[in-house]
Amino acid sequence: MKRYFIHLQNKEYTPKDATVLLERARELVRGAIVRDSRVSKKYIEFDTSIPDSMGIDNLVGRLQKISPIASFEHIVEKDLPKDEAIKHAIELFNEEKYWGTHEALEAVWKATPKGSERDLINGIILVAAAFVHDLKDERDICLSILGRAMKKLDGASGSYHGIDMDRFVGLVNRILQTGRIERFTI
Repeated sequence: MKRYFIHLQNKEYTPKDATVLLERARELVRGAIVRDSRVSKKYIEFDTSIPDSMGIDNLVGRLQKISPIASFEHIVEKDLPKDEAIKHAIELFNEEKYWGTHEALEAVWKATPKGSERDLINGIILVAAAFVHDLKDERDICLSILGRAMKKLDGASGSYHGIDMDRFVGLVNRILQTGRIERFTI
């Protein structure tokens, strides 16, 4: 089995449609696994696995009955240098590809010794994970994970690989204080 994130163009759907889109995708791609769906402003994201005998073009062709393809990515563990992995994670975060952000930062987090930098990375991962749940219209789970993220981000400030951590922490705090989830770029 090969794992792919499929991104379709989103022109009309909201996170409230994630469950219906997941069921529709599962109907269209029998023989493949569609684990999850997430709906951002730009994309409908499907987390899929396909048997080696099924080509990605076949899967994409079927899913395009929902909406035109934007992109797809074969998910394999990448051993990128830290700077490249963080840069890639920032790009993914800003594209609202939050699960990809999580994947890109996980290897960096695992390789970082225990301490404040490791906690900071974990906090960013948790914010991305929280927003994954927002893309599935799971508000309470999102807010709960953001609360956990803030514990990891305690004391984070300044710039971390181009991320303004004061702004980042402030935006997460504002979400928690108001209860109004507003996704942001970094």
